[in-house]
Amino acid sequence: MPQILIKNGSILTPDGWLESGYMWIEDGNIGEIGAGQPSPTRVGAADEVIDARHCAVLPGLTNAHTHFSQTFMRGLAGGQQLIDWLRDVIWPIQRVISPQDMHLAALLGLVENLHCGAIYVTDHHKVTTSAEHTDAVLKAAREIGLHFTLARSWSDRGKAPESPDRIIDDLSRLYDQTKDDARIQIANGPLALWRCSTQTLQKTYALAQDHRMVTHMHVSESQDEVQMSLEEYGLRPVAWLDSIGILEADTEIVHAVWVETAEIDLIANAHAPVIHCPVSNAVLGSGVAPVAAMLARGVEVRLGTDGPASNDTQDLWETLKMAVSLARATSQNPTVLPPSEALKLGMGGKPLKVGAPADLIIVNLNHPGVVPVQDIDSALVLGTHGSHVRTVIVDGEVLMQDGCVTMLDELALYEECRQAIQALRKRANLLVA
Repeated sequence: MPQILIKNGSILTPDGWLESGYMWIEDGNIGEIGAGQPSPTRVGAADEVIDARHCAVLPGLTNAHTHFSQTFMRGLAGGQQLIDWLRDVIWPIQRVISPQDMHLAALLGLVENLHCGAIYVTDHHKVTTSAEHTDAVLKAAREIGLHFTLARSWSDRGKAPESPDRIIDDLSRLYDQTKDDARIQIANGPLALWRCSTQTLQKTYALAQDHRMVTHMHVSESQDEVQMSLEEYGLRPVAWLDSIGILEADTEIVHAVWVETAEIDLIANAHAPVIHCPVSNAVLGSGVAPVAAMLARGVEVRLGTDGPASNDTQDLWETLKMAVSLARATSQNPTVLPPSEALKLGMGGKPLKVGAPADLIIVNLNHPGVVPVQDIDSALVLGTHGSHVRTVIVDGEVLMQDGCVTMLDELALYEECRQAIQALRKRANLLVA
């Protein structure tokens, strides 16, 4: 592993911002953080010196929920209710996407996340037509090299259901295949309550616990979903999850737009994290999650972009600003989520400190959207976009330098994706532009 010296940057430490400091990275870990200039010995020993003048050095961001198959579905979100949109647009494309398409779509999604500074990414992988489709995503994740969780989605009710045995067998296969991979994890990914039977939910949840996997699922994203739960079970979705024994700290609740106070209490008491996707929820007209109430109750809130078909970007900075703006607007309280606290929603709780893995990003603060920088937290939360991320380092390995990823030819990837989507849309009987 190279020995890397970062100098002249504003470094976010557990004690706050260290302005004009340096960081030494060796053997994939942070070896030293200090104020001022590094010693000549450090400068001479470095394999690479990165000048972070007018930049912020901080932990890499966490995109806690996306769908990589949807990188091939951008621009198709308008004008339909969520369930109609899924049925008429998303599902037809997913049915005909090939493993080769899936590999390209995943590569594109991973590269976009890198550009936006996200180095911990959860893909709620929807295309489980064959093992090859899922393996194509894992192959892409290994090629790019960030920290990656594949939440293997499933449904055993509704259109094109899977058998419970196939679901459980494939989850076990994926766990065995990745259990020794330091940067890749598998999660149990039931799609939504209305598409999953109680028995299979309980079986997959038990399997996930046995293998120390999380369960990651859409919950209360739309009012239609809540109504279906009330009609079938007599309970709202969060209360129903609690009643069947799978609302726990290892259950990731994605969306939680339409949750009531009693449900927020259940989530808080279970210590279950909520994945907030404000941009997607707004674009689809689904509503606004009551994040201010969740935070006041002590719920852990993480951020997700959701899939590019309903966002249409995977820019965590845009998501972060939208989360702050909507939380304040809906609560009519401008003190909700001050920038220093808001930034924590995007960072995943992994601070930069000596001995920790060197998982970090360097963000340019020398642009007209933030200059003069009078508060670094505000500059990042309210004035930063993915295009301002300059460098990405994972486990001491530089994955992006000066805005260019290091492991593939981006322009060639874009051209392959453009060609693939033309053939894919023909197969799905969607008009080709």
